[in-house]
Amino acid sequence: MEQIGMFPLFYFPEIGTAWIMGITGTIHILASHTSVGAALLFAFLAHKAYKEDRPELYEYMKKYGMFLLIFSYVVGSITGPGIWYTATAASPRGISALIHNFVWVWATEWVFFVFEVVGVFALVYFINKIDRKTHLKLTYAFALASVGTLFLIIGIISFMMWPGNDAFYQTGSVSDAFFGLTTFPHLFLRIGFMILMSGVIGLIIASSLGDKELKNELIRKMGITSFIGGFITVICFMWYMTTIPENAKILLSIYMPDIMTTKVVLVVAFSTYFAIAVLKPNFINRPFAIVMLFVIAIFGLWPGEKLRESIRKPYVVGQYVYSNQIMGRDVPGKNIKNEVEIIEKHGLLKVNPWIPDRLKTITPENKLEVGELLTKIACSNCHSLETTGKYRPLLKNFVGQDKEMIKTFMQYSLATGAIPYMPKISLPEEEFDAIAQWIESQLPKEK
Repeated sequence: MEQIGMFPLFYFPEIGTAWIMGITGTIHILASHTSVGAALLFAFLAHKAYKEDRPELYEYMKKYGMFLLIFSYVVGSITGPGIWYTATAASPRGISALIHNFVWVWATEWVFFVFEVVGVFALVYFINKIDRKTHLKLTYAFALASVGTLFLIIGIISFMMWPGNDAFYQTGSVSDAFFGLTTFPHLFLRIGFMILMSGVIGLIIASSLGDKELKNELIRKMGITSFIGGFITVICFMWYMTTIPENAKILLSIYMPDIMTTKVVLVVAFSTYFAIAVLKPNFINRPFAIVMLFVIAIFGLWPGEKLRESIRKPYVVGQYVYSNQIMGRDVPGKNIKNEVEIIEKHGLLKVNPWIPDRLKTITPENKLEVGELLTKIACSNCHSLETTGKYRPLLKNFVGQDKEMIKTFMQYSLATGAIPYMPKISLPEEEFDAIAQWIESQLPKEK
C-alpha cells in the first residue's frame, strides 16, 4: 500500500504547534528588521557626516552600532536558529518544501548574512580608526549586503503565500517560485517597516545623548525617518493585499473590519509619536522611547505577522503543502502527488508510516486513543486541543454538539473542502467516527 511522506507528530500543549514558531519568528523579525533598517540609516548618516564634515555623527553611529550588535545580531542570531528548530518540528514538510525549492538561494543569503555580521563589527570598530571615505564605502557595502539578505529571504517567504503563477507547478523552477506576484510588494512593505523601526531605535539612542542641540536634531531626523518608513509601509501594504491569492482574500474580508479599525488607531498613535519627535523633541526621553519601541513591536509587528500567517491558510507553503503537512495538490515539476486522494482511498491510519501497528485498526478498546491521534495529526498545526487551549482552541467550536453532529460537520465540510481556510481531509467513516467520539469525550459535560 502506498505510504505518504509524513514525519513524526510534534504537538505543543495548550498553545498549539504553529504558535511556538510564530512567537519565535516575531522576535526574530523585530531584531532583523531593525538590522536592515539601521544599515540604510547608517549609510545615510555616514554620507552626511562625510560630506558635511560632522564628526559628532560618528559618535552617534557608534552608540547605535553597539545597540545593534546586541539587539539585532545577538538576539537575531539566537532566534534565527530558533525559527529553524521550531519550524522543523512544527512544519517539517513545509521546511522541506522550502529547502528543496530554494537551497541555493538560502546558501547565497547566508553568504550575504556573514558579510553583514562581519560588516557591522567592522563598521563600529573602525569608526575614527580608518579614513572617513573608506568608512563611508564600508557603510554602503553593509547596506547593500543587508538589502541583499532581505531580498533573498523575501522571495522565499513570499512563496510561502503562493508562487503567484501556475508555471511553477509544472516546471518546479526556482525562478518561477521566487519571482511571484507578491515578491516585490512584500519586499518594499518590509523595507518601509524596517526604515520605520530604524527611526524608532534611533530615537532611543538619540534621547540618551548629552549634547542638547545634537540630541534634538537627531530626534527630529529619527522622527522624519519613521514617518517616511510608515508611509512606505502603509502604501505597500495596500499594494501587497492586491496580489494575494483568492483564499487569502476571503480570509482578509473576514478580518478586514477589525484590521481597518486597528490600523487606523495604530497609524494615528504612531504618527502622533513621530510628530512629537519632529515638533517637540524635548518631550522625547529614553524611558518614553523604550516604551514606544515595545508598543510598536507588540501592536504594530505582531498583528501584521499574525495576519500574514492567518490568511495563508489552509496552506503553509506554496498553495500545495497543507498546514497539517498533507500535500493538497499535484506538483508535477517536483514529482509531488495529491495525498488527499490517497488518504481518501485508504484512510490516514493505513498510509501514515508513523501510526503504531496497534492503532492501525480501530477497535472499541483503542477508539478514543485513535481519535485523539487522528485529531492531532489533522488539526493540531492550527488548533490547541485542550479545553484550556490558548490559541484557536478546537473544542470550543463543538460545545453543545454530540458525536453525530460533529461527524456530520466533518463529512460535509472538511471532507469536501467547503471551508476555504481549512485543509480538505477526507477520511473513511470509521476514522471520522473515532475523531468525533474523542472530541465529544473532551467537551465539558452539562450539569
